[in-house]
Amino acid sequence: MRHRKALLDTASADAPADDGLTPRQREVRDFIERHVREQGVPPTRAEIARAFGFRSPNAAQAHLLALERKGVLQLFDGSARGIRLLRVAGPGAPAADAVPVADGGAAPGVATGEWRLLSLPLIGRVAAGSPILAQEHVEAVYPADARWFARRPDYLLRVRGWSMRDAGIHDGDLLAVQATREARPGQTVVARLGDEVTVKRLQREGRGWRLQAANPEVADIVVRPGDAFAIEGVVVGLLRPHGWV
Repeated sequence: MRHRKALLDTASADAPADDGLTPRQREVRDFIERHVREQGVPPTRAEIARAFGFRSPNAAQAHLLALERKGVLQLFDGSARGIRLLRVAGPGAPAADAVPVADGGAAPGVATGEWRLLSLPLIGRVAAGSPILAQEHVEAVYPADARWFARRPDYLLRVRGWSMRDAGIHDGDLLAVQATREARPGQTVVARLGDEVTVKRLQREGRGWRLQAANPEVADIVVRPGDAFAIEGVVVGLLRPHGWV
């Protein structure tokens, strides 16, 4: 408790503005909103620290705690990207990480008060050449609160390996994925290359694509026109299980 109070005091050092936020808190809030809009997921503490030149993710956490206390966002334990904006800068603007409830084709859910319980299939190892959501790949079905995610996911995918380590995605994590065939540069995607499925950050590479790893020990994958390549989904959240999977 003492450590939490110290973090809050650090983040509140500047004089607050009319909206109750300090200039730096407003910058952090705007950065989170922009990151969700452009990348499809909230930033990690490490990404916030790098963006603002903080010495460690603890400084980013200090601002997040202050913003949570002021009702700007909600933090979720056990998730590297467990940040949900509750209000945004522009009057009347929609929440940057609001979860749309799609008609048909989405994961089933049960509305309960202010939250929506999703039933998400957990996909384990994907057999070569077969659809990700094939029944034989489903290890289990787990409940999840829709508010945990930047956008409504369709399934959970178990991460294998450390190729996205520096993006806060670790071996054994569960990625919440929205099934789609389209993605924007900069988004973290589930991609199929021939018979293999991989998770990487999508970037333009001339007339083709680069699937960018977030680990200097892992080589990027260059996709050229004509290669057997398809987007399977966009990552919209991350869960780090603590014994419940």
